[in-house]
Amino acid sequence: MTADLLRLARYWGYRIATAESCTGGMVAAALTDVAGSSEMFDRGFVTYSNQAKTEMLGVSPALLAEFGAVSEAVAAAMAEGALRHSQADLAVSTTGIAGPGGSEFKPEGRVCFGLAVKGKPVVVETVEFGALGRDRVRMAARDHALAILLRAMAVRLTQSGG
Repeated sequence: MTADLLRLARYWGYRIATAESCTGGMVAAALTDVAGSSEMFDRGFVTYSNQAKTEMLGVSPALLAEFGAVSEAVAAAMAEGALRHSQADLAVSTTGIAGPGGSEFKPEGRVCFGLAVKGKPVVVETVEFGALGRDRVRMAARDHALAILLRAMAVRLTQSGG
């Protein structure tokens, strides 16, 4: 999947950025595991703490206080911030509860994703992976973020009639 994603990014001339919390850089690592990815991958932000989200991505402290780090609002702000603070054309974000634990309102396995594409509204979604265990939630979130990027590229291909 990652090689296909990067091939499409090369085809469209897109550069990618990541803004990661619960995945801790796993999405960026997957992208950079492919030789030649530096042509398509601009940078990754690992913003595990709220302070890092604010300092590196410009996420509003008020937004974090109102919705919490694990929210679609923060996922959107993270993706937008990654675009603003990079040379990328699209950015994906991850923020969630990998576990162990969670709460009644934010259970283990909940991950919010954001996709920001230059010139388009940000798209967000929340996936409930369930209490799979920390490693498996993080891997599932990584794979889902890559799939979001791949879908964004495929949509562009379909819209162009290619």
